Amino acid sequence: MDAGHKDGRDEQVSHINAESGYGSETSLRRHGSMLSLTSAASALSATSTSSFKKGHRLREKLAEMETFRDILCRQVDTLQKYFDSCADAVSKDEFQRDRALEEEEDDFPATARSDSEYNHNNNGSKEKLYPPASPKGMNGIDFKGEAITFKATTAGILSTLSHCIELMVKREDSWQKRLDKELEKRRRVEDAYKSAVNELKKKSHYGGPDYEEGPNSLINEDEFFDAVEAALDRQDKIEEQCQTEKVRIPRLTPIPPGDAYSAVSKHRYATKVEEMVQNHMTYSLQDVGGDANWQLVIEEGEMKVYRREVEENGIVLDPLKATHAVKGVTGHEVCHYFWDTAVRFDWETTIENFNVVETLSDNAVIVYQTHKRVWPASQRDVLYLSAIRKILATNENDPDTWLVCNFSVDHEKAAPTNRCVRAKINVAMICQTMVSPPEGDKEISRDNILCKITYVANVNPGGWAPASVLRAVARREYPKFLKRFTSYVQDKTAWKPILF
Repeated sequence: MDAGHKDGRDEQVSHINAESGYGSETSLRRHGSMLSLTSAASALSATSTSSFKKGHRLREKLAEMETFRDILCRQVDTLQKYFDSCADAVSKDEFQRDRALEEEEDDFPATARSDSEYNHNNNGSKEKLYPPASPKGMNGIDFKGEAITFKATTAGILSTLSHCIELMVKREDSWQKRLDKELEKRRRVEDAYKSAVNELKKKSHYGGPDYEEGPNSLINEDEFFDAVEAALDRQDKIEEQCQTEKVRIPRLTPIPPGDAYSAVSKHRYATKVEEMVQNHMTYSLQDVGGDANWQLVIEEGEMKVYRREVEENGIVLDPLKATHAVKGVTGHEVCHYFWDTAVRFDWETTIENFNVVETLSDNAVIVYQTHKRVWPASQRDVLYLSAIRKILATNENDPDTWLVCNFSVDHEKAAPTNRCVRAKINVAMICQTMVSPPEGDKEISRDNILCKITYVANVNPGGWAPASVLRAVARREYPKFLKRFTSYVQDKTAWKPILF
């Protein structure tokens, strides 16, 4: 084999061994081999450090393992041939030595052999020279080179196998994460499905009369309250989204002179109206801040809401009292918009329908109205007399008082029906106007006026609604009503002349 081919193979083996970490450059010199390393060098070049970078696919590494397996099989065959040749050579050498000794013993008396057949040792003795055994094919194998190549190949296999294991571990982790995500999605879907089934079952049951307000209702207080609150929230959203004003043909009623509001009207309920007015003037204006029977349930700025818990035959009759102070409006204006049925739909959002059953006088009417149903509560209606009065001050330092009182009455044109539960009410809106004198000779403007409002409500809702639900709804709705109504009055009167 020529020297150029030897040098080329030496460089290839040196490169492979250096990458695998075995031997040194001086120990990798080759002196010829029967195995051609052309294909091996090209295959082992894939075992370089760059081939083990992360990102190689598992299939590529498995292909490298196949290549290494083929190379390793050929190297094992070559080394096995070398060992077999060595074993044969040793056997033949021993056989020749034994045979030579036998011939020497037989020919001992014969003529002495020449000195060229003996090897002289350092001590002067002579040993018989025997030709070395030369087994066929042994001289063509470089054992040292084959061993180095074998080491490089096994190192490549181990490194590739390690990389394969790493890739498989990463892939297993990736699949485990995907499995965990899928299991989490499945759990959420199952929970949503169970929740939907439960809701469907509830709706199917709640659709029956047993799950509505009644003496034998199967719905508990918490579920009742949740349903009522959800219905009220939906109504609030509808009101907020509604940008167009409700269309209603106004009831044309001329505004009577101021004396008409202060005089006692003449009609069949005149005595009852006067009694209600006097009771409100006597008791409703009393300060309840220090009274232990009244509980302060809400305080927002100038507005304070008090409640006194009262029950009769299991029905909540809690009296409610609210005080408020509104700038820029008078008591006359607040009471006028509270009493006037022509603008009722502009600010009252809980009413489904209403009509004036009878006009008793210029300042007193009988009104029938139905309220929007809030499921699962029954729908309510109310028939009441509404009167507006001006109470003149007895002391010149005290302001006049404007009052609207609404209390339940009976009328043959609006008898109770089975469709609604008839509620009983006794409500009063009491207002007093405070004026701050303007500077100099300036006229009084809306910046100089303040309206003090006292709102009292005694409502018997009837029916069988739970007491806790009624109190929670009252706590939520009364302050919201008062703020909504007073804001409406401010907007309506902002650019109008002051109505004292």
